[in-house]
This record gives sequence, structure tokens and C-alpha cells, in this order.
Amino acid sequence: MTVDDLTEYGMERMDDDEIVSFLSTRSFGVLGLSAEETPYLIPMSYGFDGESRLYFGYVVGSQSRKAELSDRADAASFLVYSVETMFHWQSVLATGTLRALPPDETSNATAVEGPMWRPELLETASEADENQYYELQIEEWTGLRHAIEPPSFMQRSSPDRPE
Repeated sequence: MTVDDLTEYGMERMDDDEIVSFLSTRSFGVLGLSAEETPYLIPMSYGFDGESRLYFGYVVGSQSRKAELSDRADAASFLVYSVETMFHWQSVLATGTLRALPPDETSNATAVEGPMWRPELLETASEADENQYYELQIEEWTGLRHAIEPPSFMQRSSPDRPE
């Protein structure tokens, strides 16, 4: 089934303003990078400039597969989602070009308004190891949501309930 087919069941496409609002109020998603055999997916915190750029802070240390793949990437995807119940969820998929920010541009990433949450473990590690900031220039985005009233107990299908 396509997304358009699923609109009959309550799926909706988000418009640009709704996508901006969603990205502005979240701080965590999954970065997808091309790798040799399978896509490399990694949970990441992010900052959003409110328009068309996402920022990521990597703790790179002496080696970083994430940084290596990011430096080689022609394109990347980033998925941000929120699931409250099986009847209420939303997601945004952003794709675009990823680049390492030179030191004179890192203030773009660190000055972003809004949440840029990072696990405490990474905060501690970033004090001891090298940090590198990356920018995803969003070229395309798609937002979907499903927000319906859950069916009542009697409306739900059950293999135990007689027809």
C-alpha cells in the first residue's frame, strides 16, 4: 500500500509548517548513512536551525566509523519520530547532503535554538575527546502522522470475540 492508500485509515501528510514545528520540538532521531553491505543507522541528538539545516555533534576520538562514513557520504537520511500509542504517532524523514563543518563554522551548530539533547555519557566523553560537528542540508522532507481516536473495546477485532 502507498501512503495515499493509507489516508483512508487516518494517515495524514504533514505540511512544511508542521514539519518545521515537529523538528523544532524534538531532539533525537536516527541518522542513516551508506555503508559497504547494509545501511549504517545510528541514534543521534540534533539541533535544527528552524529552516533547512540539522546539526550533529560527534565525539570522534582516535577512530569513528560514523565520521568516516559521514565524510564519504554523498547523501544522508535522518528520521525523527514520536510514538505515543498505536493510534497516535508522527514521523519526519529528511534527506540531503551531509558535510563536516570547518572550525570557523561550528558556531552555526552550537548556536542553534531549541533542544540539542545529548546523553550524559557523550557529554562526559566530549570533554576528553575531539568533537566534530556536521551539518545536514535538507533537500527534501516528508512528514506523516496518524492521530485517531482509538476504537472502543467492542469495536476492536479479537479472535476470541464471537462475530
